[in-house]
Amino acid sequence: MLIDFFMEVRRARVPATLREYLDLIEAMEQGLVFADMEDFYFLARLCLVKDERHYDKFDRAFASYFKGIENLDELLQAVIPDEWLRSEFAKNLSDEEKAQIESLGGLEELIETFKKRLEEQKERHQGGNKWIGTGGTSPFGADGFNPEGIRVGQKQGRHGKATKVWERREYRDLDDSITLGIRNIKMALRRLRKFARQGAPDQLDIDTTISSTARNGGYLDLKMVPERHNTVKVLLFFDVGGSMDPHVRVCEELFSACRSEFKHMEYFYFHNFIYESVWKDNIRRMNATLPVWDILHKYTSDYRVIFIGDATMAPYEVSHPGGSIEHWNEEAGATWMERVRDHFERVVWINPLPEDYWSPGGSLAMTRQLVENQMYPLSLQGLEDAMRYLSR
Repeated sequence: MLIDFFMEVRRARVPATLREYLDLIEAMEQGLVFADMEDFYFLARLCLVKDERHYDKFDRAFASYFKGIENLDELLQAVIPDEWLRSEFAKNLSDEEKAQIESLGGLEELIETFKKRLEEQKERHQGGNKWIGTGGTSPFGADGFNPEGIRVGQKQGRHGKATKVWERREYRDLDDSITLGIRNIKMALRRLRKFARQGAPDQLDIDTTISSTARNGGYLDLKMVPERHNTVKVLLFFDVGGSMDPHVRVCEELFSACRSEFKHMEYFYFHNFIYESVWKDNIRRMNATLPVWDILHKYTSDYRVIFIGDATMAPYEVSHPGGSIEHWNEEAGATWMERVRDHFERVVWINPLPEDYWSPGGSLAMTRQLVENQMYPLSLQGLEDAMRYLSR
């Protein structure tokens, strides 16, 4: 039962396990859903998807699997065994409804007639008493009147007397590589955590208290420990202006998420590439700069460094003295990036441009080489990969 659907979900790279598949089967056997595709969709997603970042993959797998089911017979065979379906269906019928079905020749005849009508009918039908469509008195279709019907493509019956409901639901294909919102960014950033207990011992250590009490002959011996804190320390360097203007919103979202996730965080701005100075206030960037040497001397090597920029500029802005378009830089930007990389243990570059747009040459390739290929796209997967590298 549903094994092909389960394999389709797995092929979509949703990490569903056999235990979760068995939970879905058990839920169906308990009658949590019956003859409703939308209810089945939500139940299947609840059982098989344990992380909301996989919802889009599941939606694509669900749409792909059920897209090929074009008639009732295929749906019955693909979703649930025929014997179980019919016995479960019979449990949900009143005596009056069973009598009404018998007036058409029984459930078998009802289903067979439905399939024959599908084969005969080639276009939409409105009204009447034979063809599958909307309105009318045919036992098949939507918004019509017939007590022994199969409703097709309609959420609720107009008269509430259709025997079965098979609703065709359209699922929108979503892409998990799109630029992120604040909530998803926070989820990705949480992979960069290093916990330690610091400060006053104000939390009860249950395990140690139990062991100490047992060794103390049963007399209660409370043991307290400091609260756990995320001790990771982060430096953010944001590229601003020029080609980064279209990415202001997503950079603001990333900045907001970082401020809420990291207790020890400092940020700086630069334009196009890092040189001998950066700044913290864009309005005063010409007369209130901070020397990069001071940053290297002030912040210890265990700080994690994150550059955010599109790395799109003239190659000489990276490779040559005087390459900056705003001032005369005595040393090349590449020299300053090497100093940053040599001082700090982990350095990454987050690029808001999709990876498909990364050129194999020019300033982007030079920047990737300078950060030892630790450049990641500003996507859910890209952020998670970057945080995983930084947390080593």
